[in-house]
Amino acid sequence: MMPTPAGHAPRPGVGLAAVGTGLAALAVVFWAVGMTVLQPLTEPLGPWSEKLPGDRSHWPRDLRFLALMAVASGLVLAGGGRRSRALPAVLLGGGAMAVDVAVDRIDLTGPGATVLLVVLGWLAVGVTVVLGVRRDTAAGPAAVAGPTGAAGGAGPYRAGGVVGRDRAVLTGVSCVTAVLAVVAVLAGAPTDREPELGPAALTTGLLLLASTVAGALAAAPARGQTRIAAAVGLAVAGVVGLWLVRLVGPGDRLMPAVVLGTVLVVGVMLLARPAAGQGPGRVASSRSARAERR
Repeated sequence: MMPTPAGHAPRPGVGLAAVGTGLAALAVVFWAVGMTVLQPLTEPLGPWSEKLPGDRSHWPRDLRFLALMAVASGLVLAGGGRRSRALPAVLLGGGAMAVDVAVDRIDLTGPGATVLLVVLGWLAVGVTVVLGVRRDTAAGPAAVAGPTGAAGGAGPYRAGGVVGRDRAVLTGVSCVTAVLAVVAVLAGAPTDREPELGPAALTTGLLLLASTVAGALAAAPARGQTRIAAAVGLAVAGVVGLWLVRLVGPGDRLMPAVVLGTVLVVGVMLLARPAAGQGPGRVASSRSARAERR
């Protein structure tokens, strides 16, 4: 039996990969809608209206960039925090922002353009996931077969969580997305009267909140009922908090947003921390023992 290298987890479970990839795919839809639907609504005078007085075209761009960050964080989550999977995700996010600027200059509009961007975005996400899986597979047969060396056993796709520095990556990404969720609901415009702004900002914040809670739960060393209940509580607090911040007037949102951001970040740290008397090494040892008993 080949043990898992110190500081690394087995390949992420199917559920974790599905959740991360699903969040990334949903973020692509948010980005495409922001580009082809929301951006044109804020530029009634033409593609260069952001240079004119009374600029109100910046908030769709801000929300699109946040959606692209959600794409990258979703792919990091799908990879279980492994650095071999995180690097392609970060590179995709950076490249997507450059693509966003180029596409914005073309002024694509209409349902056809939305579908086209979604398909291309999903293709990019799919290619990134496949490349990450191939890099994991290239590590050797044991990395694919898992500790028992048999499909369906205590192998990589049955792993209950992550350990070591992979946990640290997931925890860090969850803290970042928690802050970005608050940034999303702080999005505004000079008049703050665009009817599309409120729903777009709130839904983008909720998307990032979902990535936050999923990443924190994935980073947790154990997923007992207490831990899952805490994750549900953090999600509910986040949803209510984002909604309340958006309800507050534009000039009074900063302080509630700071409080909400603090609650989310502290919640992530508490959710991802080991239980009392259960350090990372003990978690890894207990999992190895359970795998051997199987």
